[in-house]
Amino acid sequence: MARHGALNRSGPSRPDATRVMVVANQKGGVGKTTSTVNLAAALAQLGQRVLVIDLDPQGNASTALNVEHRRGVPSTYDLLVDTVTLADVVTTCPDLTNLWVVPATIDLAGAEIELVSVVARENRLRKAIHGHPWVGSAAEVGADRFDYVFVDCPPSLGLLTLNALVAGDEMMIPIQAEYYALEGLGQLLETVEMVRKHLNPSLAVSTILLTMYDARTRLAAGVAGEVRDHFGDTVLRTMVPRSVRVSEAPSYGQTVMTYDPGSPGALCYLEAAREIASKGAPSR
Repeated sequence: MARHGALNRSGPSRPDATRVMVVANQKGGVGKTTSTVNLAAALAQLGQRVLVIDLDPQGNASTALNVEHRRGVPSTYDLLVDTVTLADVVTTCPDLTNLWVVPATIDLAGAEIELVSVVARENRLRKAIHGHPWVGSAAEVGADRFDYVFVDCPPSLGLLTLNALVAGDEMMIPIQAEYYALEGLGQLLETVEMVRKHLNPSLAVSTILLTMYDARTRLAAGVAGEVRDHFGDTVLRTMVPRSVRVSEAPSYGQTVMTYDPGSPGALCYLEAAREIASKGAPSR
């Protein structure tokens, strides 16, 4: 009932231009891929046109969105290494309309080595994204445009993540509500600042999402308070709780938005997606 009411409220308006959002954190296990696929699915259910680019060689986002990602399938590897166009590697998500995916295969694990000697290697993803006919403003592209492009990064600060940071206009950082999650945040923000200074001046940390929140512990409340004190309105009001349903969904090739739409995790991701859409892109 809660979900039915949330979906039937007036949906968020579409952004004036495609919002390219990079989801990154070099610490593993903080909910990057889970947040990427569930926010993308939630936005698609809210009427937005969404593309997910899986940039992690593990291919977990591809698994959750139920798209084939065995070796040989057109993927982000072909996009970065063989300069295939984005349109040639995009596939539709079978479970949701308005959602498209670029899968990742295990070949991507070797992409960093293969790109070492390539000129302007850090710009490959940006060129591919902005070369797609559905990426741009409403005036340029029209109603067929992608509203959101989410780039799911690997848990490292290597060349794949660098390509994503150069390609994106916005960055979303999922932070687990535990102390260790805060330790690597400073290093990540230093990297973002370096990218902004030398490669992509328009990159902005627009969204911080608290994940795996356990309201029963003082530690979670303390971490959440510290993050909010430091980052202010960048932190979404909605926090994603620990949820067995969220963890189970990928094993069935689904996001929690289709696996168990009424679960607390699904409702929180739906509200977080609505919050991202209503906040809009950061001003330049």
